Amino acid sequence: MTPGRSPFRLLALDIDGTLLRSDKAVSARTRTAIDFARAREVRVVLVTGRRHPAARRVAEQIGGRLPLVLHNGALVVEDGVVLRCRPMARRTALTAVQLGREAGEDPVVHCGHGGEGRLLVEGVHPSNTLLAYYLDKSHPDVTTVGDLGAALAEDPIQVMFGGGLGAMQALLPVLAGGLGGAARLERTVYPAHGVALIDVLHPDVGKAEALAFLQARWGIAAAETLAIGDNWNDRDMLESAGLGLVMGNADPAMRALGLPVLPTNDEDGVAVALERYVLQK
Repeated sequence: MTPGRSPFRLLALDIDGTLLRSDKAVSARTRTAIDFARAREVRVVLVTGRRHPAARRVAEQIGGRLPLVLHNGALVVEDGVVLRCRPMARRTALTAVQLGREAGEDPVVHCGHGGEGRLLVEGVHPSNTLLAYYLDKSHPDVTTVGDLGAALAEDPIQVMFGGGLGAMQALLPVLAGGLGGAARLERTVYPAHGVALIDVLHPDVGKAEALAFLQARWGIAAAETLAIGDNWNDRDMLESAGLGLVMGNADPAMRALGLPVLPTNDEDGVAVALERYVLQK
């Protein structure tokens, strides 16, 4: 490693498909590269669509209470404390729930302004293996209710839908048309597996917006930020950073955007990026 300070002062990392390999672990090479970057006074923030409990477990794999941008920007946590929460309006959430139901899809409502990561569902169709798996992994934070409208007493963090790629592609314009400017829609697609997620959020949040909030808080310029991601919910963050890098396992259409492309998550793409652009190995 060459000595000296990194040209980047902030490293923004997506989690799934980026930091984590396919086996949901962080490789030793990636952990070492992150340790070297932090030793050079580079701040590391995880920027993810995950809930707080799930993201916190990943942060523990690379050491310490890392700052977390959660729910695609709706919740920001530093030192284990919520800095900012931007929930969506309850009425907008219930409209999204109704639109999803009418399209035959299962809504999952994310709650907890303090990062509790509570999930409310009315149930999931047995054929929706993606959501069934997600909810199984999210216990004990899942509560099944008879009526989401009656059970939802607060403005939630987000409404989530998941399922087959075709079903989610069909649902996206339905939600966009029914919600208009009252919500932001973020999609996460996995063409190789034929599945996708749609997150319905406060209209003004996003990964790039939340990262800008932290940059202002820490006195770090966008030009001093290195961002790495693999999916469409990362796009704004990657394009607004000083350097945005796309993982080699990303959707082919995303790899064609013109941003530099790294090796895949199973080929230590994050470590390659840090060694090349931060550690100058």
